[in-house]
Amino acid sequence: MTQPPLQPQAQPGTPDLLYSDVEDDLRSAVRGLLADHCPPTAVLARIESDTPYDLDLWRTLAAEVGLAGLLVPEELGGHGGSAREAAVVLEELGATVAPVPFLGSAVLATSALLAVPGTAGPLLKRLASGEATAALAVPLPTAPGADFPHGVRADADGVLSGRVTSVADASAADVLVVPAAGPGGPGLYEIAADAPGVRITVPVALDLTRPIADVTFDAAAARLLAGPDTATAALHRALLTGAGLLASEQLGIAQWCLDETVRYLNERHQFGRPVGSFQSLKHRLADIWLEVVSARAAARNAADALASGSPDAAVAVAVAQAHCATTAVHAAEECIQLHGGIGMTWEHPAHLYLKRAKADEIALGTPGHHRAALAELVDLPAVSG
Repeated sequence: MTQPPLQPQAQPGTPDLLYSDVEDDLRSAVRGLLADHCPPTAVLARIESDTPYDLDLWRTLAAEVGLAGLLVPEELGGHGGSAREAAVVLEELGATVAPVPFLGSAVLATSALLAVPGTAGPLLKRLASGEATAALAVPLPTAPGADFPHGVRADADGVLSGRVTSVADASAADVLVVPAAGPGGPGLYEIAADAPGVRITVPVALDLTRPIADVTFDAAAARLLAGPDTATAALHRALLTGAGLLASEQLGIAQWCLDETVRYLNERHQFGRPVGSFQSLKHRLADIWLEVVSARAAARNAADALASGSPDAAVAVAVAQAHCATTAVHAAEECIQLHGGIGMTWEHPAHLYLKRAKADEIALGTPGHHRAALAELVDLPAVSG
């Protein structure tokens, strides 16, 4: 009797870097939808319009595919998925630089709310159903482990005053989850994005596919979600999850840049032969391939550590961000250079990937910050001057 082939199984305590069948099916569904609704020409046209977000695509992804509630437990109307599934989605979104608020709403805001499911339950249900979109009102460069922000203050009645800059996906949000310093200490507050006293302004950003916004609160009444005993931990959870999963988006960016560059160099001919056959270009592509392979291992390790609740999750996230951020930037830079003149034009999508990669490089902590954090986590002594 023929036995079915054995599937590699991760040992207890060993990171599982392989993609499961469920994750492969999820990837196929998301990739097919993005191929139909988010080709590079559509993204290029949208960033020149007054509606940089593709809200029709987001409604399809959020409600019909169920991505908005991917991390939300089933009892709150979600799909009960883990960081592993969210990482696969972010790979595909990064590969298309899709202008949708998945990171801000389904990852950052949702992760903060999941730390306080009792008071945040009604809002989580709205997010999971796709009825509402949220944003976590912290500056996008804020790294895991940063001090609790004090740019916004709340009085005893939950009235907010202050300003937060560079908030990811705030301009597409219906609800803001706001960390604020209250009379008793840190707190998390819920407020409608169009509530009286809330003003959202959108500056011109480097990455036009993920606009940032400055949010001002002027005596804006909000609802307390978490007090001093849980707010700091909830914010840390959101930032750590966001940084770990952002590595998968960076992986998607790098993989697209490598694939597109290989395709182009194999099609373009010079001196009667494909440009990609030149030895010097092969070496450059090989270097990028090695970086992408390493980035995939680091990103998968971070996603698996977050999904399993590993005590080493912070280490895995720091390693992933320190490597994947620089890999995405390098792959995008090489993509533009190896495309020659066409790569420098506005009509070619390569610049979208470089801008997203550069914006992601400072989002949720720079590579340098994560290397420093990693040194502390593994008790690596600093090099003396």
